Amino acid sequence: MNSRKIEILVGVFVFLGIAAFTMLALKVANAGIGGSNETFGLHAKFDNIGSLKVRAPIKVGGVVIGRVDGIYVDPVEFVPVVNMAIDKQYECKFADTTNVSILTSGILGEQYLGLSPVIASNSSQQACLGHEVKQESDDLDSLFGVESKALKNGDRVTDTKSALVLEELIGQFLFNQGGE
Repeated sequence: MNSRKIEILVGVFVFLGIAAFTMLALKVANAGIGGSNETFGLHAKFDNIGSLKVRAPIKVGGVVIGRVDGIYVDPVEFVPVVNMAIDKQYECKFADTTNVSILTSGILGEQYLGLSPVIASNSSQQACLGHEVKQESDDLDSLFGVESKALKNGDRVTDTKSALVLEELIGQFLFNQGGE
């Protein structure tokens, strides 16, 4: 009877160990369990995405605000298109002049998307959210005669900077050195 209790306790501890290991593996792989936070989608075209992968982080100043949702080749222009899933709280916060760059963590680290945000004006944020907009005289957009809009679900980011591929840079350096 006593050995049966010990066997059950050992079984419970083994099960808890396997469950903890599985949770840790999912956390490291950024997969998670269950539903995720609400997101909104943006997309951007690049000349070269390097080794950017689906589920790569999207960061603003080092803080993760989203993940790469998909990568495909545009069937008309034959350039890579990156779909982004960004946390819903940032919808209508960034202006359409926001820059998206493919950056690398460290020398040989993983690639991620870095956003250099331009904060949308109050009037464009309100228009994006569907509210009635009253003309503001102190709005910088109206002061400089620029009409920017806030990014919302499905919009395209046009200001992009492609990945720097180390092999291409080394090749250019060697080619330029050989000509001298």
